[in-house]
Amino acid sequence: MKKINYIIGLSIVFSTFSCVNLNEKADGYGNFEATEVIISAESNGKIMAFDIEEGSVLEQGAYLGYIDTLQLSYNKYAIEVSKALISSKSKSVLSQIDVLKAKLNTLEINKSRFKNLLKDKAATQKQLDDIQGEIDVTQQQISSIKIQNTTVLDEIESIEIQQKKVEDQVQKSKIINPVSGTVLTKYAEPNEVATFGKPLYKIANLQSMQLRVYVSENQLAGIKIGQKVTVKVDDGASMKEYKGTINWIASEAEFTPKIIQTKEERVALVYAIKISVPNDGGLKIGMPAEMWFDTDANE
Repeated sequence: MKKINYIIGLSIVFSTFSCVNLNEKADGYGNFEATEVIISAESNGKIMAFDIEEGSVLEQGAYLGYIDTLQLSYNKYAIEVSKALISSKSKSVLSQIDVLKAKLNTLEINKSRFKNLLKDKAATQKQLDDIQGEIDVTQQQISSIKIQNTTVLDEIESIEIQQKKVEDQVQKSKIINPVSGTVLTKYAEPNEVATFGKPLYKIANLQSMQLRVYVSENQLAGIKIGQKVTVKVDDGASMKEYKGTINWIASEAEFTPKIIQTKEERVALVYAIKISVPNDGGLKIGMPAEMWFDTDANE
């Protein structure tokens, strides 16, 4: 009789323990992610300076170094010389136009005088016609020179476009950090030769981490964007809690990733969600975590 009571007692203990574990099971499991950005070289040449270290926290717009710009400087100087020569040609053309305009102005004055003289019969029609002929020739000369100047101006515009391209290449030879974040990996060192598209370093904003969690279709009905949740990570013998916010829910189901527990669970269809969690420095990329719904906070 005592033996039977002992077995019954053990059964009650195990049943109670199982219920407690079931009640304490998290609503989801996942790993932390961060948006990683690989910054690449935008020009070709030797890396003259590149001052970063892995783990460094960088601000957006921070100057980190530069790639050799000597050849670009030569190109820029050659373009400036060409622009100066063409500009001088344009000035010469414009000066010719000024001379012809002065001549045309004088002819117009003479034409007016001869008209008056013709009225008084002090001049002939041929003299007036001769002056009109000179006016027509001068106007044609001005038009011809203006066409020449248009060609010169087109050359100057083309040169200016080349100049802007070189200036853009010089600017892109500077290594400027485009986003705020922490340097995860450094791929290049000073004195190495960079080519366009060569990775220089990888950076990610770790101030706010993303926890990717997979939930079942039954759970999906009670989840919404902006919902508050509790996130727990291992902290020695206990669990450390963080507050997070759901900021993305997958629109399509997928098979549970292989990292999830049993074979039966892996063949089930689940939905991925992302939770934004402020990082106090304790959260790392790839770190596992548990997700618990804050039912009270979302009511």
